[in-house]
Amino acid sequence: MLPKLNGLTVLHELRKTSDVPVIMLTAIGDEHTQVASFDGMADDYVTKPFSILLLEKRIKALLRRRKPADSPYIWHYKNVTVNFTGFTAEGENGPIDVTPKEIMLLRLLVENKGKVLTRERILDELWGDDRPVFDRTVDSHIKNLRKKLNLDCIVTVTGVGYKLEDV
Repeated sequence: MLPKLNGLTVLHELRKTSDVPVIMLTAIGDEHTQVASFDGMADDYVTKPFSILLLEKRIKALLRRRKPADSPYIWHYKNVTVNFTGFTAEGENGPIDVTPKEIMLLRLLVENKGKVLTRERILDELWGDDRPVFDRTVDSHIKNLRKKLNLDCIVTVTGVGYKLEDV
């Protein structure tokens, strides 16, 4: 019972850009609405009244089934859209030239949003163990991402590494 939109509309809009897990939590228990929710790609449907304990178990089960490959494929920030699977980025003026490694770095930051990633971890994740690169390579890629995509959400944690602030 949302004030301006209904849950199915919110679900439909969300599914245009995201595959985030969704549990419909509602007072509407009719079969038609439940079927429409599942057809709209809801992951689960819980009607009120409900048990908090059972809701917690449903959430944990849903997150447990979510594979790492289910991580975000498309990411939006201000007027920039990044397609991680297509290795492309677009701004309000059209395509933005970014390298695959820059896209991979941004995806790593998005997947670990709010967590500080050390330069060493970034190097290990993106370049592997036998890398002929230095930790300042990460700094260079971060600088390029900030400049090309106008990202003020990537924060430097002095002496440690970088993190993506909640956006």
